Amino acid sequence: MKQKFIILFDLDGTLVDTAPDLMRAHNHVMKNFGYPTKSTEEIRSLVGQGASAMLGRSIWGQAKKEFGKVQDEKIKKEMVKEFIDYYGKNIVNESTLINGVKEFLVWSKKQDILMAVCTNKQEHLAVDLLKKIGIYKFFEYVAGHNTFDYCKPDPRHLTSVIEILDGNVNKSLMIGDSETDANAARDAGIPIILLEDGYTEKNITEIYHNHLIKDFVGIEKIVTKYL
Repeated sequence: MKQKFIILFDLDGTLVDTAPDLMRAHNHVMKNFGYPTKSTEEIRSLVGQGASAMLGRSIWGQAKKEFGKVQDEKIKKEMVKEFIDYYGKNIVNESTLINGVKEFLVWSKKQDILMAVCTNKQEHLAVDLLKKIGIYKFFEYVAGHNTFDYCKPDPRHLTSVIEILDGNVNKSLMIGDSETDANAARDAGIPIILLEDGYTEKNITEIYHNHLIKDFVGIEKIVTKYL
């Protein structure tokens, strides 16, 4: 049987602009625990390594106190739990698909491409978001922050999904928006397409990539070269 081509997608900032809803959940927690709030644009640079990392980077940036060094583990766990609970109940209030995503997913299905999501979001939140925003049916597998014992930028987050789909890294491609995605793909030996306006602090041109795109409109021309 012919081996199918696989495309792995990041979620936040790649398939879905989730920053508005993440911002509201973040600010809900920060207000309750006495830390400064953030704008939607500021949140875009904090996303990508999970809820705990996002809250930590936020506090480190404004309160000059690293989340990892907060002595009270109970408070840290409470903050993360409250974030996940609030966000889970308000996951698609303002989140929207990135331009061209639905059309590209439909095209990829017609090409018999296998698709999966590799995100540092909690798995149940990722699945819920994909279902509520209407694109869950396109994916053969969803791997979240807690699916394996490792997550991006560890390349095994990607290679494990490829193995589960009986694929090969030489017939796989990653689409993401951050250094976390790029480093995972690079170390896995997979080409990566990066979105220009990603959820990252770095200038996108400084991040490893094979192709840069503004959105998913016209991306079929790039992907066809790999098929």
